[in-house]
Amino acid sequence: MQRSTLLRGTAVTGAVAIALTLTSCAGSAAESAPAADMEIGSVDLSTDCPSTVVIQTDWNPEAEHGHLYEMIKDDYTIDANTKAVTGPLMSDGEYTGVNLEIRAGGPAIGFQTVSAQMYQDDAITLGYVSTDEAIQLSGTTPTKAVFAPLDISPTMVMWDPATYPNVKTVDDVKGALSANGGVWRYFDGSAYIEYLKSAGLADSAILDGSYDGTPSNFVAAGGKDMQQGFASAEPYVYQNEVSAWGKPVDFALIHDAGWQTYQSSVSVKAGDFDKLSPCLEKLVPVLQKAGVAYYKDPSAANDLILKLVDEYATGWTYTQGVADYSVKTQVDLGLVGNGPDATYGNFDEGRFDDFFTKASKVYTDLGTPPASGYTPADLYTNQFIDTSISF
Repeated sequence: MQRSTLLRGTAVTGAVAIALTLTSCAGSAAESAPAADMEIGSVDLSTDCPSTVVIQTDWNPEAEHGHLYEMIKDDYTIDANTKAVTGPLMSDGEYTGVNLEIRAGGPAIGFQTVSAQMYQDDAITLGYVSTDEAIQLSGTTPTKAVFAPLDISPTMVMWDPATYPNVKTVDDVKGALSANGGVWRYFDGSAYIEYLKSAGLADSAILDGSYDGTPSNFVAAGGKDMQQGFASAEPYVYQNEVSAWGKPVDFALIHDAGWQTYQSSVSVKAGDFDKLSPCLEKLVPVLQKAGVAYYKDPSAANDLILKLVDEYATGWTYTQGVADYSVKTQVDLGLVGNGPDATYGNFDEGRFDDFFTKASKVYTDLGTPPASGYTPADLYTNQFIDTSISF
């Protein structure tokens, strides 16, 4: 699921502010060639991976992407024109023999899906593709997920606790809004809304698909309405950075209502899977280790994230307070973690099967069914996961 120009939601259109500057940190590596003068450590990706591993993210730099920036946090080159940052790809403080290029999504790619961007640019090695997007687009831009940096999607519905003190879960929302004449404002086209309607948890009388990512309508409603958002950002933003609101909001995760997508799964184009498998065998455990390291000490990677937001100048605002809140909330809510087992970054088979069934029905009803004959095994694999890596 992509985000809006200010907060988050499904794909929208808008102008992209382009900052025509190039900023490099001192002593950073060259953009296109690996750092030949660096000694390769215990993990050598140079014989199996591209000389520059390119990862396309689904939004502007933020803490949910911290595991990526962890791998280049100390040595990098920023290209504010293309909205990308490049540096020697590091694992446990050692050079892996290749570079990592992290590309911003959202406004940087015209708000199109990551899947579409991957199919337009063969230089992209991997991209952030949520499970619902992978199912919906399996017939046109098929992808296969190899690593899940987030175990639970941060997508939520939020409300004013003073207006709705008895609302605790998504199950409570429909009745509360109906009784008070409020609406649930969301981004039009959000698939989880169709699922909630089919499950009887929402209906057209309480739904408003006009959400544009700004806080103005929520604030103007004075607490009467509810709104879509990310649990790892908006609660902090609305209390601390939206001066016209300036008070707490409560929220419930859509995940807990049964729509259990894997948000921002690191994926390859389906047709590239066999070719990239030798690389993925070594790279995926590096991604796992980077995630564990980031949440243990996110300070340096977050410094880079904040610098990138400033340099990219897309209209996205992101502060130290949001970054700190996001890291803590992701951990506290289990948005990131080992899930039901003792491994970080893998996919739960039963959960994936259940979601595939639910999402396939939703998308079939919407007229975009998954590719004929597709099964969950076509959409993800745990083949490259190191089961010993955990939080």
